[in-house]
Amino acid sequence: MDLIWSGTVKQPFVVREVLAHTPKLAYTTVMTTLNRLVDKNLLRLDKRAGSRAHRYRAAGDIADFLASAGGAEVDRLIKQYGDVALAAFADRLDSLTPATSEALRKLRQQK
Repeated sequence: MDLIWSGTVKQPFVVREVLAHTPKLAYTTVMTTLNRLVDKNLLRLDKRAGSRAHRYRAAGDIADFLASAGGAEVDRLIKQYGDVALAAFADRLDSLTPATSEALRKLRQQK
């Protein structure tokens, strides 16, 4: 995903364009990896009629991924530990610097 998010591989792209940046990997390895990233909703797949090559593009940027992954991890911790996890998060909020608190406030507003 770093190749895609950094713009090294221009979007939309086909397997061979990623393969050009990962020459030690087999075509089938790259294709399988891209399809797994589609399954995980990190990539979108565009199947074009009359074309054998599938075109891929990022489903979002790295900030979208981090927000989604972070939210999923928080949900997992709350499911596993319940209110104890929420209390631990609240304790951490009290010890943040004003700059960090402001940065978090801005992140929440972006949702």
